[in-house]
Amino acid sequence: MKKLRVLFTAVIVAALGTACGAGGGKSDADAKKLTVAASQIPHSEILEHVKPQLKKEGIDLKIEVRPDYVTPNTLVEEGKADANFFQHVPFMEATNKEKKYHIVKVANVHIEPMAAYSKKIKKVDELKEGATIALPNDTSNLTRSLLLLEDQKLIKLDNRDGNKTERNIKENPKKIKFKLVEAALLPRILDQIDLAVINTNYAIQAKLNPVKDNLFIEGKDSPYANVLATKQGKEKDESIQKLVKALNSPDTKKFIEDKYKGAVVPAF
Repeated sequence: MKKLRVLFTAVIVAALGTACGAGGGKSDADAKKLTVAASQIPHSEILEHVKPQLKKEGIDLKIEVRPDYVTPNTLVEEGKADANFFQHVPFMEATNKEKKYHIVKVANVHIEPMAAYSKKIKKVDELKEGATIALPNDTSNLTRSLLLLEDQKLIKLDNRDGNKTERNIKENPKKIKFKLVEAALLPRILDQIDLAVINTNYAIQAKLNPVKDNLFIEGKDSPYANVLATKQGKEKDESIQKLVKALNSPDTKKFIEDKYKGAVVPAF
């Protein structure tokens, strides 16, 4: 009889423990999964920072690190990821137009000022006639790069409206040659050309310091904020809105400022 009482007590305690656990927060098994496709640096690092906070709110954040600027949007469009975090709005809009996608912005997170780097010169004035400059080959970042070169008076464009290509260059006093390359590959060919304009995430991955190593860099008022994006119709999803709140929190702002020291700037 005594053994039965002990067994009965153990069952009750276990049941109470389970009930208390359910009331104190969702278990890992109960947590809602949220998959976000992201570039490695700084995007996945920022997501890793907010991951513990989301876990407290019952969200199991899965970060799918992608090395390119193509698959994150494809994954969201095809429903294989809930959101992505790697791009600015002009790039997103160009992709939507080209591929008939339905990706929409949910929130601004940060700005990565685009910058120029070189292993051959230390000042832009040292750029020789006939020099070769490498630029990203996607429409939005090519436009952004050409505008940055115009700001340095290296070229003159027909105007500053809309997307730009080499055909929009009306003046090229140094007879610069342009090499268009996939953005991720630009740091790898830096020793093969005179100068390259590189996105900050790829510069950081290549151990380039955007603040210290640049020949020239965009101002902090750049309109190219990197955004959290999702497929149209999912913007108000509860899990995504919780992610927005975490990404746009004072804690995340401090994390970005402390970790990247001006190479990445909060945009909220």
